[in-house]
Formats: sequence, structure tokens, C-alpha cells
Amino acid sequence: MEVNALTWGITIAVVIGFFIFDFFSHVRTPHEPTLKESAWWSLFYVALASIFGAFLWFTWGEPGNPHQHGVEFFTGYITEKALSVDNLFVFALIMGSFKIPRKYQQKVLLIGIALALVFRLAFIMAGAAVINLWSDVFYLFGIFLLYTAVKLIIDEIREQPETDPNDMWVIKTLRRVIPVTAGYEKDHLYVHKKGQFALTPLFVALVAIGMIDIMFALDSIPAIYGITTEPYIVFTTNAFALLGLRQMYFLLDGLLDRLVYLPYGLGAVLGFIGVKLLLHALHENKLAFVNGGQPVHVFEIPTIWSLIVIVSILAVAVIASVIKTKRDQAQGAIPPKWNREYDEHDIARDEKRTASIRTIVDNKDE
Repeated sequence: MEVNALTWGITIAVVIGFFIFDFFSHVRTPHEPTLKESAWWSLFYVALASIFGAFLWFTWGEPGNPHQHGVEFFTGYITEKALSVDNLFVFALIMGSFKIPRKYQQKVLLIGIALALVFRLAFIMAGAAVINLWSDVFYLFGIFLLYTAVKLIIDEIREQPETDPNDMWVIKTLRRVIPVTAGYEKDHLYVHKKGQFALTPLFVALVAIGMIDIMFALDSIPAIYGITTEPYIVFTTNAFALLGLRQMYFLLDGLLDRLVYLPYGLGAVLGFIGVKLLLHALHENKLAFVNGGQPVHVFEIPTIWSLIVIVSILAVAVIASVIKTKRDQAQGAIPPKWNREYDEHDIARDEKRTASIRTIVDNKDE
């Protein structure tokens, strides 16, 4: 297999085609996706990524290691998929902060994810250019990932509150510069009434998701470059991880809080990749103050072992979360069944019932 301009063009066109298909088949008509719908489409995109990975496995390798790039793809895809699940925590915060009705959330997610992929493509190309010009950039990538891993775990231990999207500088500035409607105008991102242009809160939430994902890309792009230096694999792993993210949001919505140990697992994954990057940087060393500018012969972790370690860490984090959830249920700390369907519609329904009961009581008193 040869990765040339035609290969890139076809790949990008296919990815764009899936986003367009997703929009017209699911998002164009606002609706609240069912659990079954979300599960089937999540499975579809995972199967699609697996087929593509198998294609790379059999068609693109290195002399003496014919399956090298296939292993790199699966390792990178699992890593990016796990990191994208962490994005869902923040997406849920944004949806709750802006009180977006569930039937309109699909549109915000799909457009936000599409923009995120565009931003990431820019980061990927910039990263590839920097690596070609200065291979010692892996030192910076490794140190940054180790810092991120430690910070992620410390913040989780201290239970640092998530940043409110309404407090973001970009959102505050946007609201000062351009009029924003008080409420939602169906699923419109902007309106033009009585000669005045105004954005809707849906557009503001979209900007928040885009800005948040740029921050996440600062972690995920160095992480994937710790697994492979092939820009094509870096892009396709990100593309496939993001393609099914909208469906995964609705599939896992309400269950995310149960994955209590996932942040620790992600921190361990980022730390492991950070160490791997530092070892690679030492092996390719050209810095004069390190070993006189000569490569340091250290052990480099094979990609297949990276795949095994990453999958093992994530599996332990998920299993430990499940065990804790069951233990908390047995102790009565949380309800035995998680009712993810209880949302603003149910709250409004119960408030209406309460008001009706009060009216009956008041009439009886009179």
C-alpha cells in the first residue's frame, strides 16, 4: 500500500461522506435517539474501524514486520477511543450547562465533532512537520504527557470541579460582541428577526464544544505520535474514534458517572505513552547535552506490547469501576438501577403533577 495524495484525498472524502450521511439520516430531523439506535450505530462504526484496521494489517507493513502499521492503527484507535470517552464527560457538562433539549443535542455534537476533526488534522500536519524538522520534539511530547497524566490523576483525587463553559473567555466575548437569543429557536444556530441577526444558545454551546476539543487535542495528538509517526495512521485513528462519538454519547449518557476509575486509567495510559516517547527520544537523541549528542541505546517498547498494556490498563479501570458500582449499590449508596431517562421532561411532568395536587388540596381546604 502506498500513501500518496490520492490515498489522502479518497480517505478524507470518505470521512466527509460519513459525516454528511450522519447528518441527513439522523440529525437533520431533530429527535431523541433511542438506546437501541445508539448501540447499533456505535457497533457499526467500531466494525468499520476494525475492517479498515484489518485492511492495513494485510496491505501495509515494513520489511520484516508486515503487520506493523495494522498493529499501530489498532493501538492508536483504542487509545483515541478511550481518550474520546473522556471528552463525553465534558460534553455532558456543556449540554447540562446550556440546558440543551435532548432532541437538539445530536446537531450540536455532530457539527462540533466535525469541526474537531478539522482542528485535529491541522494539529496532525503541524506535528508531522515539526517531527521532520526536529526529532527531539519527542522529549517535549513525552514530558507534556507525563505532566498531563499526573495532573489528571491529582485533579481526580482532589475532585476538582469542571470548568463551567459559561465562564470560558471565548463564550463571554462572543456574547458581548454578538446578540444571543434568550431561548432556543428550534434547532437553529442563528436567527434573523425584524432585521436583527442573533445567535442562539445552540451555537454558543457548539463553540464551547469546539474550544474544549482543541484542548483535548493537545493531549491526544502527542499520545498518538507516541504510537506511530505515520501522519496517515494518526489521522485515520482520530477520524474513526470521532465518527462514532455522537452515538456513544447517547449510549453512555447517564452511565459515565459510574466509570469512576476511568480517569485514573486514562492518566496511566498517558503516563505510559509519555515514558514510551521519552525512551524513543533517547534512542533518536541529537541533543548535545545528552550523551554528547549521540543516541542513547535504551529499550524501546514494541508497538504490540503497547497495545497489550493499553488494553490491560483500560480493562482494569472499567472492571474496577463496575465492582465499585455494584458494591455501592449493595450498600445503598446509589439506586440499584440507573434511570438515564429521567431528564428535564420528567422534571416538568413531576412539577405539573405536584401543582395539580396542590390545587386539589387548596380547593378542599376552601
